[in-house]
Amino acid sequence: MTLLSDAQFDSKPDMNKWSIAKVCHHLVLLDEAAIKVISFGLKEIDSTQKERQEMHSILLDRTKKFTAPEILEPSLEPFEVQQMIDLLNDSRKKLMTFFSTIEDESMLAKKSVKHPALGELLLDQWIELIYLHEQRHIEQIKEIKLLFENSLK
Repeated sequence: MTLLSDAQFDSKPDMNKWSIAKVCHHLVLLDEAAIKVISFGLKEIDSTQKERQEMHSILLDRTKKFTAPEILEPSLEPFEVQQMIDLLNDSRKKLMTFFSTIEDESMLAKKSVKHPALGELLLDQWIELIYLHEQRHIEQIKEIKLLFENSLK
């Protein structure tokens, strides 16, 4: 990201795709939402959900498209590279701080919250989801960068 100009960073590869900046802002918003979801879930009664949902193949398959819930849609405002790096670092720091405050981590495997696309997920799967979701979007960012590189040839 640091090798991109602010203009490239905020440029959409086409009208129906997000810019790298928007993808990154979406990741920031997911970190923030994950804190809220897991906090909420920890306060709920133990889940009847015992089966773990298969997420790897679904989330890492980039041919399957998802529509982001409104709460995770990136801002229409432009972003600068350094601004986004700061936002990403800050959101991840808050997420890690939140995780360190969970007193009984075993509760993460006993409580669940419904995911809009994947159904009922145990809270520890929500944590795993953050990583898988990020991997999905890292691949998307690589594809966007490649489009820019190819357009310069």
